[in-house]
Amino acid sequence: MSNLATTNEFTVRLARPTDSRQLATLAALDSAAKPQGDVVVVESEGRIVAAKPLAGGRTIADPFVRTAALVQMLDLRANQLRAASSARKPSMVERLRVLHERPAVRVN
Repeated sequence: MSNLATTNEFTVRLARPTDSRQLATLAALDSAAKPQGDVVVVESEGRIVAAKPLAGGRTIADPFVRTAALVQMLDLRANQLRAASSARKPSMVERLRVLHERPAVRVN
């Protein structure tokens, strides 16, 4: 079992489309389904060792790597990203669309 405590270097980030193969491999190692949608991952030494779908669901992790502390950080970051997403202000395009769809007001 690999010990990430000796590495001390890891990255918590959103998965990119190029991570698809690594996520599939990680899911197979953990006997789980590949996470779908937006996924936050922990990467160490260029390899994804844990992943969590932002929409909720099971966290997957490499069973051959000590990831318990990293999974806790992953859960924390996923919660932060979900909170930020729900508090997001509408974009300029979204606000203009609402104005455009609103009926015109006539003043006599």
